[in-house]
Amino acid sequence: MNPKDKRRKGFSMSSQTVSGQNLTQADDPNLAAPNNRFETINVALGERSYDILMGTGLLEKAGEQIKSLRPAAKCSIVTDENVASHHLNALEASLDQAGIVHKSIILPAGEATKSFDKLSYLVNELLSHEIERNDLVIAFGGGVIGDLAGFAASILRRGVDFVQIPTSLLAQVDSSVGGKTGINSPHGKNLVGAFHQPLLVLCDIDVLKTLEPRQFRAGYAEVVKYGLIRDAIFFKWLQENRDRVFALEHDALIKTLHTSCAMKADVVSQDEKEHGLRALLNLGHTFGHGFEALTGYGERLLHGEAIAIGMVLAFEFSERAGLCKTGLAELVRSHFKEAGLPTSMKDIDGFGDVSVEDLIKTMRQDKKVERGVLTFILCRDIGDAFVSRDMSEDNLREFLDFKLSGTD
Repeated sequence: MNPKDKRRKGFSMSSQTVSGQNLTQADDPNLAAPNNRFETINVALGERSYDILMGTGLLEKAGEQIKSLRPAAKCSIVTDENVASHHLNALEASLDQAGIVHKSIILPAGEATKSFDKLSYLVNELLSHEIERNDLVIAFGGGVIGDLAGFAASILRRGVDFVQIPTSLLAQVDSSVGGKTGINSPHGKNLVGAFHQPLLVLCDIDVLKTLEPRQFRAGYAEVVKYGLIRDAIFFKWLQENRDRVFALEHDALIKTLHTSCAMKADVVSQDEKEHGLRALLNLGHTFGHGFEALTGYGERLLHGEAIAIGMVLAFEFSERAGLCKTGLAELVRSHFKEAGLPTSMKDIDGFGDVSVEDLIKTMRQDKKVERGVLTFILCRDIGDAFVSRDMSEDNLREFLDFKLSGTD
């Protein structure tokens, strides 16, 4: 049997249009969270289909899960220094128990690791491990490790499979699902990469207990995104249950992961390579990626923090264009503020010297730009986002000048 045929098959949740409210046929977020130890969502992509497992104790079961998919494979674990200090021993023990041969590669933590230099280093390390096409790379970390290790797997020997074991909230609800892999460039965020779907995603909520509070808050921004783009009911649930999520209550976390991953799986199954519907998942990213590029992809501004600001701006931009009623941007801003997230460009340390032209220049490098025209994800309401290519650069320049001038 071809190893690719061992990917797990499953259902595909339906969706109706490119924009609209509450289209994903996932469980109602107001219902009680399921009591099963593991929840499973399938990303339905034909022969590239795979499961997302979420729950407690999954790290201990990782070896068993991986062996069931690829019995004879050896593995290279790619992780960072922070994750390694907390969880690498547990993963290695699980692989040992399953009889899986493995080696580990430990990289520096932080967004700066998503670089050409670290990609070159990682590929050569994987080759030194003699990873073959039927072996596996395990991306064990947050979004940075998932993106970098996934990209390395996509180009190693013209493509080897990989497993995502995300350890941050952001990675569990967003970046580990959907097959987007890549690295950053001085020209912009994620401009070099490939679509390369994982073989399996294991989301163990226990590992979130060691996540730094700032990183958890940054991941929460991507959770809120799902409510803002397609699910007003979920956004309301988050307004009522944010404290439970931040307290790491089991049922609240499972509900958060299940709803977020179900929506992303639904979108990805319909638009794997972002030709239309999937662009909605980039709400706030056209602005946010520009902020990240201008702040150097470091601790000064985390990805989720940049996206939180970007989503507030997307609603403000929509309001100024008359696309949605006044007050929605303030509602979004208030929710992020209460969660401890930045909501304005003024909240970015040292951003006062950035010019409108500097910001527009970085935004022109956004991956959604088509024939030089900027693409925005704008909103008609909470849960009703849509793709727009009708906003002129002059409108954008006027809006950014207004925001940067501090007159608002």
